[in-house]
Amino acid sequence: MEFPRTLRLRLTLWNTAIVLLMVVATLIGVREGLRLSLLHETDELLLEDALEVRLTVEQADDLDHIHQELDRKAQSHTHRGLYVRLYDRRDNAIWASVNSPEAKFSTALFTHDLKPVTAENYRLVHLRIDKPGLPYVTIRVGCTLDTMQAQVLQLTELILIVGVLVLVLSPIGGYWLAGRATRPLAKIIDATNRLHPHNLAERLPQTGTRDELDRLAHTINGFLNRIAAYIEQNREFTANAAHELRSPLAAIQSSLEVALNSDRTTAEYQELLADLLDETSQLTRLINQLLLLAESDAGRLELSGDPFPFDRVVERAVEMFRGVAEAAEIELRAEIDHSIWVRGDASRLRQVINNLIDNAIKYNRPGGWVRVELRRDAAQSVASLTVSDRGIGIASNDLPLIFERFYRGDKSRHREAPEGTHGTGLGLSICHAVVTAHGGTISAKSGSAGGTIFAVTLPLCESPASSPPTTAATSHAESSRVDMDFALNSKGLATCGGSNVPVT
Repeated sequence: MEFPRTLRLRLTLWNTAIVLLMVVATLIGVREGLRLSLLHETDELLLEDALEVRLTVEQADDLDHIHQELDRKAQSHTHRGLYVRLYDRRDNAIWASVNSPEAKFSTALFTHDLKPVTAENYRLVHLRIDKPGLPYVTIRVGCTLDTMQAQVLQLTELILIVGVLVLVLSPIGGYWLAGRATRPLAKIIDATNRLHPHNLAERLPQTGTRDELDRLAHTINGFLNRIAAYIEQNREFTANAAHELRSPLAAIQSSLEVALNSDRTTAEYQELLADLLDETSQLTRLINQLLLLAESDAGRLELSGDPFPFDRVVERAVEMFRGVAEAAEIELRAEIDHSIWVRGDASRLRQVINNLIDNAIKYNRPGGWVRVELRRDAAQSVASLTVSDRGIGIASNDLPLIFERFYRGDKSRHREAPEGTHGTGLGLSICHAVVTAHGGTISAKSGSAGGTIFAVTLPLCESPASSPPTTAATSHAESSRVDMDFALNSKGLATCGGSNVPVT
């Protein structure tokens, strides 16, 4: 049978061990302190007795009187086992009190006068009298240590009783305290066991104590909030993707069903095939957008990491949209600093620029303007791109949501936009994913009277020491790749990556 290793049990064992060590150390300290205190008190009494004996010997003239006084003193302290012995120069005993022990202690024990020493079960003090006119006498005063040892033994027995009680009660108390300490953890475990991907509304209880368990519950709740938001976002993304895919598929299916119901002329079949091709193109573009976002979510968005002149990419994008802007009666301005290099995927960033300019033109008014600015921010070491306009703008309640997938903003503002300009709602989401993958930022702001500014920042990099010259062939190839990023719809307006709100 495997021994359970619960946190509560481990806390109980650790608590018991620590309490026992502390109690044992404390009781041992108390016992040793009492022993030293009693020994010190014994030494003080012995010193007083030795000095009193010396005074008696020095002042008395009759030896019999001295002996009587010393016997009286020894008998008056029988509870201490006090005794007195007198020795001559050769360490021969010349007198001893009635209760003196028979053992003879070596003079080697006594190195200094009035310094207590321990011999067998006695505490002794040695004192010499060597004054002119008095016989040489060595006084030894001693007492038994039985009384002190009996008191220490009583305390030791009490310590053992207390130790046994602590040994019994500390695990019980530790188990109870560990239960109280781990009770929030048990609630956390129960709550997490009830969580399910289809039911993430429940949150862990918090006590407000701000201890480690309370902070753990707060952290887990924050994690659950992020998981719930992610799952809800994926649900909405799946539903919206299915809806967007269903529309072109339904159009293709209905066109084919109509074509099969009756015979048609060659021209009608060609027109039908053209419509089907247009629908499949939209379907292909939508699928590519969904794949890009899926790769971005999975952290597998493939980006080349080569440095390239970002200013040239911006210039070509502006030139590409000049004809579209003129057709829409929009003035397209550009202010671009040169020799701005960034590291990343030029085609992906070109898609971002095209989408921002495309939106700025589509959601503008005849006679309006679009301004593209690219500046070098040397202080922040970033390239700053802004695309601004005086178009219909974005509602303040839509601004925080414009980079969400399939978000198209206020329907009332859709009516202000030209017909046929409403995309899939993924364009700005793709812009956000691409810019973020390059380590940059993208943001938008709009005024109440209209007009919108999109700002993109990208980290700068050093230009290569020797870059190959741009030939006519490479320039043509680059322009061809740019042209592949957008197409003209039936209204003659540019579409690039779809747009997700009536933005500029």
